[in-house]
Amino acid sequence: LQEVMNVAERVAQTDCTVLITGESGTGKDLLARAIHRASDRKEGAFVPLNCGAIPENLLESELFGHVRGAFTGAVSARVGRFAMAEGGTVFLDEIGEMSLNLQAKLLRVLQEKEFSPVGDSKTYKCDVRILAATNCDLEQMVDDGRFRADLYWRLNVVPLELPSLAMRSDDVEELALHFVGKYNEKYGRTIESLSEETLS
Repeated sequence: LQEVMNVAERVAQTDCTVLITGESGTGKDLLARAIHRASDRKEGAFVPLNCGAIPENLLESELFGHVRGAFTGAVSARVGRFAMAEGGTVFLDEIGEMSLNLQAKLLRVLQEKEFSPVGDSKTYKCDVRILAATNCDLEQMVDDGRFRADLYWRLNVVPLELPSLAMRSDDVEELALHFVGKYNEKYGRTIESLSEETLS
């Protein structure tokens, strides 16, 4: 984990795209936020989006925004995440859940630094850094035809793989005590330690 953090600290000073991989719960979101905070873009917005939590038909609008009347229910224009993050960072979590159609549009943002809101014929330039994360095996998805190879290589400029907690058993006690402190404060408790049995 310290090796990952050392690389993350160095890459934060660049505008390189970073692909963070690892099991659910290993801290991919926290690492992305740390990279943003250590970067020259730290004064800009950090705009996260979980690609797996939004239906495909709404994800494009979430990413790029839409104009009024672009589709049924679009009663007003909406700003997308890329416009919100101008000068900052967009963090695309669960990037493996994105459809092939949207992958092509994301590739355009990476290559051309521009996008079009849904229903708008104009293109808009954007100055954002992209960080992406997944717990999927994107290389296997490329082989299976479920993820674009060109997008994979654009995202995988600097790969950072977070080790699972099973590989970091020494961290368990420290993490457990962190959460004890957090919930002591939240619920007005005074738990000071954990038994060996509990830690085990």
